[in-house]
Amino acid sequence: MSAWILAALVGALILDRIVGDPPALWARLPHPVVLFGHGISFFDKRLNREGASATTRRRNGVASIILLLALSAVIGRVLSDLFRALGPFGFLLEMLLVAVFLAQKSLGDHVSAVAIGLRQEGLAGGRRAVSMIVGRDPQALDEPAVCRAAIESLAENFADGVVAPALWYVLAGLPGLLAYKMLNTADSMIGHKNERYRDFGWAAARLDDLANWPAARLSSLLIATATLFRLGGRAARRSVSVTLRDSGLHRSPNSGWPEAAFAGALDIQLTGPRIYGGERVSEPMINGSGRSVASVGDIETGVALFYASCAVLTVLTVALLGLEQIF
Repeated sequence: MSAWILAALVGALILDRIVGDPPALWARLPHPVVLFGHGISFFDKRLNREGASATTRRRNGVASIILLLALSAVIGRVLSDLFRALGPFGFLLEMLLVAVFLAQKSLGDHVSAVAIGLRQEGLAGGRRAVSMIVGRDPQALDEPAVCRAAIESLAENFADGVVAPALWYVLAGLPGLLAYKMLNTADSMIGHKNERYRDFGWAAARLDDLANWPAARLSSLLIATATLFRLGGRAARRSVSVTLRDSGLHRSPNSGWPEAAFAGALDIQLTGPRIYGGERVSEPMINGSGRSVASVGDIETGVALFYASCAVLTVLTVALLGLEQIF
């Protein structure tokens, strides 16, 4: 940890909360995550060919993700050294770069769009909006299921779209941040358990689970703290108890933590059976004793709780910066 990194993170969190990802900018410039995707596709097309054995595909996948992570870390180190050499101007550039890899406003806006769609256009509007943020079949969702899907996406992406990038930046600077974002992008592209990626994407998926392990647990604490200030002590205690009891019910070793924290805070059931690509995935409900019917109001309360959780993260970073200055 350093004062430079903590101060840059505070500025980035505030900037991302206010500005987010300006569409006009990324219409003219390629987003860094898009560039990461090109790199991943390069290895996928050349080293994940049909007809290769499972052993060969897995070996190639391991080599690919190691090379991609190493390249990301090297680029991060070069940028870090360059920014430090540029002094105050470099600090501003680093703050802007960190903000690009955070997803507060963009995530909040996408989830809020589901609530707006439901209120203005009914189920069709909600399904269309939620299809932008989840992988499940939107046509199989009724209105409560659309609401649950939006809140689940909000919770999961708070952990890996806000908390994890911030955490890896604090722990390892720009090399850690860029390597994490490369890994997270790889998991979303090749970390699937289908015939094509079961072996080639195995390493990316396992490493992503490992990289998100601390952030998922931290995110549940941030959510519970925000719940205390936003919804009161009873809801905060429920958030903690549901997290401790039900986080392991999720098929992901990490997603269950923030989702359980949200389920307890809002007193609703989350996850459960759902359909991906025409196939039914059966999972137990998180917070099975909570309300079974989620509503548009729950999405709106969830977004407010999400922003409060982001604010807690910002305050925590400011506190760490103060301690760094003192000691």
